[in-house]
Amino acid sequence: MPYPESLVSPMREELTRLGVEELRTAADVDRAMDEASEGTTLAIVNSVCGCAAANARPAVAMAHGIEIQPDRYVTVFAGQDLEATARLREHLVGIPPSSPFMALLKDGDPVFVLERRHIEGRSASAIAHDLAGAFERFCGAASGDGAVQQEPVVEETQSPSDDLPPTFRSIL
Repeated sequence: MPYPESLVSPMREELTRLGVEELRTAADVDRAMDEASEGTTLAIVNSVCGCAAANARPAVAMAHGIEIQPDRYVTVFAGQDLEATARLREHLVGIPPSSPFMALLKDGDPVFVLERRHIEGRSASAIAHDLAGAFERFCGAASGDGAVQQEPVVEETQSPSDDLPPTFRSIL
């Protein structure tokens, strides 16, 4: 049974305020995946868990501020938008379901994946660094070869963004 919307809406807004498109139905996901067949898309599985709040959503906010960006960002909410989440997972055949989760798609194919195991226990800045590297490799003018990279770089070289709410900065 999903959490009450009043509890979840602030968690949704942490991404939608950045311009991330929320997909709430299977039809929304199908349309977004059709659009993802050209260019680059970061697909995010949002969650109510602590590692989504402390690590994943703040990392997306940090990465959103770098120069090279995917063409679009989309999100589903695990445990809330059940049909949409299941449909997104159907489009990511062979990738085990987890939440939170992020997949960078290039021309419809996943080229970079951050599963929960790559998010949990790591800082938002380290995850943002991984995203920045993937964006540079796959979204820039000289983007890469399309090979799926599932193991993120585990480095702490990026400092927290001043554009984040103070609640994010306090946990970095």
